[in-house]
Amino acid sequence: TIAVNLHGVFHSIQAVLPDMRAAQWGRIVNISSSSTHSGQPFMSHYVSAKSAVNGLTKSLALELGPEGITVNAVPPGFIDTPMLRKTEQAQLLGGSIADHIARTPVRRVGRPEDIAAACAFLVSEEAGYITGQILGVNGGRNT
Repeated sequence: TIAVNLHGVFHSIQAVLPDMRAAQWGRIVNISSSSTHSGQPFMSHYVSAKSAVNGLTKSLALELGPEGITVNAVPPGFIDTPMLRKTEQAQLLGGSIADHIARTPVRRVGRPEDIAAACAFLVSEEAGYITGQILGVNGGRNT
């Protein structure tokens, strides 16, 4: 879990940095997890790795900002994916999707497009003054 969720992020960033540094411009958006806000039972390895991604994001933002490179993270909330549906079918969700929707301020499950829109903004020129931020896309949960 740590190899994929932390080391994978770290090595991916290392792979793109030389070109970003040469261009004196770049946008890095890491995907963390809303579980970093409050923890998650039986998932300490995952929560630890994703929390480390948030720390990596903040540290790299400080290091790379002077080079024209921004670094931010998006921790998705409750997003409708095939894995979410399988988790519900296996009764491992802690209730149904409908139960979770009822506890979400915007009263819907998130869509992958919601995450994509946040990432698209963070990689845009308009987001050039935003760095070191953790932008929760969670419908108001985990705020």
